[in-house]
Amino acid sequence: MDEVSVWRRAWTYVVTTLAQSLPNRCLLCHQTVIEGSGVCSLCLQRCLYCGPVCLGCGRSLVNDGAFCGACRVLDALPVIAPCSYHQGLGASIAAIKYQGQFAALDVLCRALMARVTQLKEEGEIPPVSLLLPVPLHPKRLKTRGFNQAYEIALSLSKLSGIPLCDDLLQRRRDTQPQAGLTGKARRKNLLGAFELTGNCHQGSVALVDDVVTTGSTANEIAAMLQHQGVRVQVWCLARAEAPGLLDTFG
Repeated sequence: MDEVSVWRRAWTYVVTTLAQSLPNRCLLCHQTVIEGSGVCSLCLQRCLYCGPVCLGCGRSLVNDGAFCGACRVLDALPVIAPCSYHQGLGASIAAIKYQGQFAALDVLCRALMARVTQLKEEGEIPPVSLLLPVPLHPKRLKTRGFNQAYEIALSLSKLSGIPLCDDLLQRRRDTQPQAGLTGKARRKNLLGAFELTGNCHQGSVALVDDVVTTGSTANEIAAMLQHQGVRVQVWCLARAEAPGLLDTFG
């Protein structure tokens, strides 16, 4: 067993043990959660998308559909998320990544799977046969102790039965953190940051991450997979769309 696997197993054990010993209260309203954990059903419903949004840019849409006009023209990468990062659940999602607080992970993954199922039934997205978590550089993985994208993908795999692969995609450069960078700087920062260790033999895959902001990371990875003829969609817990997009209609 390699060092990364040892770290991952140890971290999962610690998180599980702590979670079982803590009171089950909603992270938002602090009331007791009767079913599930992390976020109560009332708070969750208030934070989820209440209408159709563009899978390309996150803009609110007047009618049901997958993309706004501009994103259809651009053939934008579909990003599936159950909610906006800016409308209540951002702090809970950030706590997963930066503090290792996994209380909201299960309920958010279930909300994401419900969103995926809805879009599949509506014919807006195809089914996928493989989940690919966005990788961390080994140096950062050792420092943090876990990869939040892997933990999310693992939960989604258990919920959906879709297999997870965490060795096809690797991070070859320990890049500067994306937070705080402009869109142009994010794209430059990620050039050559990822590599595929072999050919992907699946027709359609879901790239899994915690939050999508500008989409720079997803687009960089998707380009490599699309070069192999693989259809790519992105699954994430929330979308940090540009300010005001949820208040405008495309």
